[in-house]
Amino acid sequence: MKKILLLSTGGTIAAVHGADGLVPALQAEDLIAMVPELAGICEVECRSILNLDSTNMHPEDWKFIATSIMDELGAYDGIVVSHGTDTMAFTSSMLSFMLTNIDKSVVLTGSQVPLVEPGSDGRRNILDAFSVAATGRPGVFVVFNGKIIRGCRAVKVHSARLDAFSSVNQSEAGRVEGSNVVFRQPAELPVSPRHLDIRMDERVFLLKLVPGIDASIIDFIREKGYKGLVIEGFGAGGVPNSRQDLLDAIRRSVDAGVAVCITTQCLYDGCDIGIYDVGIAAGKAGAVSTFDMTPEAVVTKLMWVLGHSHDPAEVQRMMLEDYCGEIDPGYRTRLSALVREISDGDRA
Repeated sequence: MKKILLLSTGGTIAAVHGADGLVPALQAEDLIAMVPELAGICEVECRSILNLDSTNMHPEDWKFIATSIMDELGAYDGIVVSHGTDTMAFTSSMLSFMLTNIDKSVVLTGSQVPLVEPGSDGRRNILDAFSVAATGRPGVFVVFNGKIIRGCRAVKVHSARLDAFSSVNQSEAGRVEGSNVVFRQPAELPVSPRHLDIRMDERVFLLKLVPGIDASIIDFIREKGYKGLVIEGFGAGGVPNSRQDLLDAIRRSVDAGVAVCITTQCLYDGCDIGIYDVGIAAGKAGAVSTFDMTPEAVVTKLMWVLGHSHDPAEVQRMMLEDYCGEIDPGYRTRLSALVREISDGDRA
């Protein structure tokens, strides 16, 4: 029987009612005790390493979680991490970069309803997560409501529904159907030994554009000492270049050594700043397109990349390299074809 370790970090799944609302309180042993069916899936051990509402998760905690996983992975067939849902997609993305060439399953899960509450989704999610971990499929995954999602593709799309997460711009890695784990993507076996790479620079800001935004905000972000700026542009990655022209502010930031990346406010289809004038101009100002990466993956990847280099050319090279499935190599071709198809349809 496979031996799986649970590392608990808090979150709704471990929450109880406190004086001012739900707060994480249950320990790893409590979670396991409430799901006795796990004994039929694998041998279970557990450790409580954090007890946070994931809203309070900090980049330093990602380092700690990644280190805890790598310290224990050699002794187990897989690891499950229980985590709050609010920032789970950030954590799963960062772990995907930090746990390099991972050769076993690392599975994040949680719940929308505390495990102590009647009708909690936590029981199912824990059972599913352990079932996936016991397969030994290499990689970092989020397992939630029966879905198996690659860690760098998970996005929380519902604040209350039990079906909280979606796999964005990539099909789900698989599903848990009853007691069966069904993978829909081929396994990606590591080509070199696993190792821990927790180098990062957390000085990255995510800026969502709104019509009429003041360009001086970009200067303010630079002056506050941020080394990376992710701009959520409009549509395919458009950035205003008239009236409230942001391009000069982007140039000043790039010239000062700030890495500027463009993503999109649209949940699906990604961005490509090589299509429209308002994107091409941003690219000429020094901004880098992030294609079909999720915003969570872009932010965490930029932090991780800046931990390795601040050289603009090297940062751009690393941001455009696919490390863990965060970029689909065929994305740009498919997006261009989609834009042409839509344009042809509009003309017809």
